[in-house]
Amino acid sequence: MRYIHPALESPALLISSPPKTPSFKDKMDHTGLPLDEWHEGHVKYWLESIGIKSMYVEKLCEEEVTGPALRILDTEFLKRMGMKQGQIHILMQKRDQLLQQSSGTDVSKEVYNNIREMPALDHSKINSGREKPKVRETDSSTEEGKSDREEKKHSSDIKSVSLLHRDAEPQCSDEKVMAHTNVLSKMESTKNTSVLHDPVRLSAFRPFSSNSINFKYVRNAVLAPETGVLNLISPCHEYKSFATAALLDRPRLQAKFAHEVMKFASACLNIRTNGTIHFGVMDRIEKKGWTHGQIIGIPIRETEVYVDALDYIGKCFDTNVQAAARQCIHPPVFIEVIQTDSQEQYFVVEVDIEPLSDIVKGKFFQVRLPNFSEKSNKVNFEKDKIAFQRVGSNSEPVKNENLVTFIQGLQERDIWREKAESHSHENQTEVPENLGRKLSVLLTDGKSYLDSSMWYILVTNKCGEEDLKSINFLRHINIFCVFDFDEDSNVSGLYSIYKKYHATSPHFLQNYSNDNKMSTTEFQKHLCLFVKKSWIFCNGRSDFLGDEKTCDENTWIRTKRKYLKKAVSFICDDLLPKGSFLVLFLLLSPVEKPIVDTFHEFYSEMNGMDFIICLSESRENYEKWANLAQTSCSIETIEQRSIVGMKLSHVDATIQNLLPSTANCRHLPVSTKGLCVLPPLEEEKMYSLEILCADQCEDIKLDLLSASEIQTIDETFYRGKKVSWKNFWLADKRKCGEIIEREACEEVSRMLNDFVYGSSFRYSVAKLKVFHEPGSGGSTIARQVLWKQKKDLRCAVIKITYPVTTVCQHAVEFQRYDEKDLKHCLPVLLLVEDYDEEYLEELNCALMDAMGSNKPRSSRPSFILLCCKRSNAPDKFCKASPQDTVSVTHKLTDKEKTLFKTKIKNFENQKDFKLEYILTFVLMSNEFETTYVREFVEHLLKDIDLSSQETSLMRYVALLNFYVHNSFISLSHCEAFLGLTPYEEMTVRQYDFISNLTEQARLIFIELRETTTYISSIQIIHHLVAKEILNQLSGSQTQSEIAMKFLKEKVFLHHRFGREEFIKFIRDLFIRRDKKSRGDNTDTLFSPFIEHVCNTENPEKAIEVLKYAYECLGKDAFFAQQLARLHYVYEKFEDAKLWAEVAKSHLPNDSFILDTEGQVYRKWFNFRVDKSDEHTPEDIIQIIEIALKAMKCFRATQEAAKSEKDTMNNSGYFCEVEVGCRLLKLLSTLEVFPKDAKGEHPELVQYLLTDYIPEDIKKPWGKLHSRLKGLRQNIYNALDWISEDLSYFQTDKNQADDDDKREEQVYNPRGWLKRQCKVYATFFSSDTLIEENSAGSKTQLIRQMNIYKHGGGNVTTILSFLSDKNDKKSVQSLEKIISLYSEAPHNLEDTDLINYILCHCTLACLSPGSSKLLDLRTLRELSKRFFKRCKTTFPASAHFLLMLLYWPDGALDKVSSSDKDAILKSALDTLKLLHDIKIKNVAPRKKRIYTIFFLGKGYGLAKIVPRTKIDKLMKGSLDERRKNWQNGEVWKIKEVHNILERVNGWTEDGRVFAMGHSGKLPILPLHFDSVPPGNENVKFYLGFSFNGLVAYDIRVKM
Repeated sequence: MRYIHPALESPALLISSPPKTPSFKDKMDHTGLPLDEWHEGHVKYWLESIGIKSMYVEKLCEEEVTGPALRILDTEFLKRMGMKQGQIHILMQKRDQLLQQSSGTDVSKEVYNNIREMPALDHSKINSGREKPKVRETDSSTEEGKSDREEKKHSSDIKSVSLLHRDAEPQCSDEKVMAHTNVLSKMESTKNTSVLHDPVRLSAFRPFSSNSINFKYVRNAVLAPETGVLNLISPCHEYKSFATAALLDRPRLQAKFAHEVMKFASACLNIRTNGTIHFGVMDRIEKKGWTHGQIIGIPIRETEVYVDALDYIGKCFDTNVQAAARQCIHPPVFIEVIQTDSQEQYFVVEVDIEPLSDIVKGKFFQVRLPNFSEKSNKVNFEKDKIAFQRVGSNSEPVKNENLVTFIQGLQERDIWREKAESHSHENQTEVPENLGRKLSVLLTDGKSYLDSSMWYILVTNKCGEEDLKSINFLRHINIFCVFDFDEDSNVSGLYSIYKKYHATSPHFLQNYSNDNKMSTTEFQKHLCLFVKKSWIFCNGRSDFLGDEKTCDENTWIRTKRKYLKKAVSFICDDLLPKGSFLVLFLLLSPVEKPIVDTFHEFYSEMNGMDFIICLSESRENYEKWANLAQTSCSIETIEQRSIVGMKLSHVDATIQNLLPSTANCRHLPVSTKGLCVLPPLEEEKMYSLEILCADQCEDIKLDLLSASEIQTIDETFYRGKKVSWKNFWLADKRKCGEIIEREACEEVSRMLNDFVYGSSFRYSVAKLKVFHEPGSGGSTIARQVLWKQKKDLRCAVIKITYPVTTVCQHAVEFQRYDEKDLKHCLPVLLLVEDYDEEYLEELNCALMDAMGSNKPRSSRPSFILLCCKRSNAPDKFCKASPQDTVSVTHKLTDKEKTLFKTKIKNFENQKDFKLEYILTFVLMSNEFETTYVREFVEHLLKDIDLSSQETSLMRYVALLNFYVHNSFISLSHCEAFLGLTPYEEMTVRQYDFISNLTEQARLIFIELRETTTYISSIQIIHHLVAKEILNQLSGSQTQSEIAMKFLKEKVFLHHRFGREEFIKFIRDLFIRRDKKSRGDNTDTLFSPFIEHVCNTENPEKAIEVLKYAYECLGKDAFFAQQLARLHYVYEKFEDAKLWAEVAKSHLPNDSFILDTEGQVYRKWFNFRVDKSDEHTPEDIIQIIEIALKAMKCFRATQEAAKSEKDTMNNSGYFCEVEVGCRLLKLLSTLEVFPKDAKGEHPELVQYLLTDYIPEDIKKPWGKLHSRLKGLRQNIYNALDWISEDLSYFQTDKNQADDDDKREEQVYNPRGWLKRQCKVYATFFSSDTLIEENSAGSKTQLIRQMNIYKHGGGNVTTILSFLSDKNDKKSVQSLEKIISLYSEAPHNLEDTDLINYILCHCTLACLSPGSSKLLDLRTLRELSKRFFKRCKTTFPASAHFLLMLLYWPDGALDKVSSSDKDAILKSALDTLKLLHDIKIKNVAPRKKRIYTIFFLGKGYGLAKIVPRTKIDKLMKGSLDERRKNWQNGEVWKIKEVHNILERVNGWTEDGRVFAMGHSGKLPILPLHFDSVPPGNENVKFYLGFSFNGLVAYDIRVKM
């Protein structure tokens, strides 16, 4: 952008020496004003000058004590304000002295007599605030007002002319001129006094004799009052609004302007004082509604009009002084008046008078003032020459009787002038400001180093080639994002250098607009914030090929400024908490308006400049920026927060010296026992890992850490904060005591060494699990293990907020980074904390797959997952898998007790130490014994104020921390709740929230800091302490009442920053259920909090609080779902139905919501059935209706679940079967469907399967018949789907273990299915009907149901015979099923044929010599139907049978056959396709392949070996058998070798193949890391699954 404001190109606006910005003290000078005209600012300055304490000064200012109020101030008022007696005495005495001061003192003598004592001032500096006249000013002349009124009528013919030249486009149109007039007129006519009551914005004067183009005035700001003579060097000031005159035509305007300038110049020249007359500033005689000194500006059409007006000097002054007058009266200076959100241009015109002694010596200046005569229509000059002088703040004529005396005094005044100039020049040398210290204080708040947790937002413009050499400090500070206004930054600017050292993400402003309405978390991830440095190109990129182009600043304001506002608002309100970041404006080139707009936005969002710093080597760049920025903030405040004039190289060196750590590189161990460098760029690319380097923390400058800081770090850990690497490092450096190592740490280390240095582990990923009771030190143990191994292994902590694919990619990159030989990489030790089991399983499989063919043939794993998880029963998990699991409990061994006692004694020996400082450690030392915790908390909370906000906060945090694991509340939320704000005047940047709490709160709260974002939050030191606090602070309140009050605290719910995290915890409080699989004690129906309310209070209270939460959280569908569940559990079915419908109205296609609606009717149905054994006919109809509604809802659930790609919800199928079977049972008890002699229900079967309807129910059940007759097919479809689903995946429980009956469909689904199929078939089978109807479709259907009843109805029930303990019984059942297929097999329906063939395969496994068996050749012929009918869609089981039967057989397939290969390949392709559809995007299920059969030794059906047979060869518990499958121990069993056949194959680049009948077939390796690298001949065991052929125990063929 090369745009320059037109006003800045005027030839009259010349650059001079840079101004020195006046201080606040200068601006608030009050001594030139009468007391009655003082406002609060003047009073404040006077109070400070007499030594009143700042706290009382601020209070008086808040009470709006102005000059008139100060005059009548009394002692009683001050006492009521809280002022102490001593301060009252000083104030009253000084006030009385002020009132007694004479207003008639001769200013001249007093000023001139004090010239020797005055501080010398450079006339090029601003001096406006130092004039202190001792006399009261008189009113100035009213000539201007009179002249203005006379000349208003001549303004209508004025034409606008450009400031640049007369032919240019006008800058001030007629409309603007009229608008300017109308605004003034309106304010005069309405006598608006609002300005008088608004806060006064004071403004500094333009430095005398300077016409810097960067200096600006802010519209409606107020200059100090007009002044009289001070010390001759400091200019006196006079104001003229010129509002009317500015609109006059050229002759009239020039005459008016010259009149005022010549009059003022004569007065200044005769008194020998510097002076400035301002046009466009309100005089004291103006109409009410304006403030004296208020800057309004005037429209300027031609600068030449004002410049040429000074030609009147020749006609106004005598010939002998004309030359001197021309030299002393400077050309007009045009200062732009800026205003927010306005494009109109106004200026203040100023003329400086500088009577230098060598020019004016001995000269007397009389003038004949010009006036425009309306009669003659020309300019006339006054006949008499008049000499003016400055009297107070006015220019008064010298009276004739005093003229001689006045002239005689010229000689003395010349002497005073000479002395004043001499004294001024002697002291012009400035002492350089200590910019280095100022920079240090601004960045560190007086500390000796930078806060490493502080984020920095950089705003910068074009960076020159030389400057690029001096920005190294930017590489080492924690930059969050950069607003870059250099379009060439990526080519030759800052970005081109910075991206070489850090991972960055380039954006444009539009990218921050969030047009897709993502949540804060989603949008943050979308922009890669906190992960990479966000580099925002604010004005396009010159090298970008897309549509984002560079534009000039006017276009930018019009098109892009709105995006800037959104970006700044998003960062300040939603991402970074207040006080956690600094905004650095780095001005490297000339400033333009967009970068100033950025300042305005940040200033507005951050409520001030306390967290904004400006760095500029060029004062010219700074002045332009500061003067434009002053519409938001005063120049003085900007100056205080800016470093100007310091060389960039010096800034660079100074900031680097303040870094808390050195710029040394970090290192990782390598396989050759050496080290490699890990640059920040490479580390940031692996952002999902918190990498632990071999020299972790060695870059910290230890000498910067004071003893107290080290002690605080140590104590904070022992208070309950998670251990940090710095804790271990300080302990190693012996700067604090050693960290206690629990015995479990040695145990974990021993197991780890077995993995790393043992020779038995064959897979690329190993798992070590640490289950620990909350607060028992499990996390510390895990990190201790990593710390010990950091020089021998590559260690990192996984950030589980990132998806598995990302973590896996980064883990592999981490392992291979800078390794020369990838076959010998060091193992990577990855710590996974607070994980979900599915996440861990998916990660484990992803790492194994990622290694694939790259896995070296090594005896040690490539990755070791150290899994650390909270559990309330860690010993249980350890017993289940002792080989790789360690438990950590609160119970201490004798050795550990000794270590803990010794540690406490060491703490007690420290000065000023209290046990409360390490509360968690003390509780841990006492094993968190219940009585001890209760007594400790009771002592801690003694005398606490139960009604205070702080105590309420403690209750709310305790409520969350006890019921929601790992919950916290952000500091920002807490500050908002307690009414604290970090953007107030303060000396410390980071708002020290903890120090503002009571002692009790400080001891129980611990401050947490997120490792990625550094966002601070608080939680109670331990969840057991939270529980006790909740109990003891509840008083008479119930927990439901506390929760209700919590929800009513709108500041928590509506606080924008960190809202998503907070809402998540609130949702968990009300919704998240406990599950044993997650390490909880029990499986709960509702959240622990809701269950507590139900059990200790009553269900109505739980319903009430849930309803209120539903309303508060935006009518969340899942809260409505919980309400439906809560109502039906307590048998309030009408209300449950209502809430289920409410939930469905919010999420009509959510399968889980639809399932809840079905559960309402299901529970209702069961309740009505169980309520009584005797039901009326009306009851029966209602009960059947409810059951049918339930089944309908469950079918809707099934359809919704099919379309959900990321979840597997099969509840609808299971529940439809259960309701359907129970409904059948109910129907069988009705009198209308009596039993026969055999105990069967032929009438019911006939009703359900045929058109037959008993007369008794024909009319009453009119609406039910069609639905009841579809009952069989609906249940059949659901059972069939469940059977197919169970064929794909390994379930959580082995079929042989049916002792666990809880949620059988979840924990033992195959057993459940077998039982339900039998129940279902019982109601549709009837030997009586078969005998009565020997033929017919209905009879055939009944025969099918008989097959179903015997267990042959679907794939899963048939295969379940393989796991039955009684093989003989299973064989009988299978033979019975086969015999029930009376027709010729080739005439069977497709589903029946699948089941028929599978029965033969299963029977062959159990009884190879059975007479019912068909041979392999026959079964192959029967199954060809599944291949030939290409247009028919067969289930996966059909293609599974083709794969199983057509695998090459040693006896049948001695000759190669392409036809058989085609069948085999088609089956494999179809199975793969159906499998991919089945598993959706649910990653954990991808790896749970259920292998049904293995290839055994032998021919025909004899070669089919079921998995269950291998299971029976293994010993041990269920978990041990599973472990044998996972770690490959099963393949070491001799009996397995004897029954299974190894298949020969080969590998190609990580893929496994085997020969089919005539070509190669792809084989899926169960463990990708078992595939040897490169191309090898291999042998393996072959498995048959619904995902295709699977290779087990792959070995290189020697």
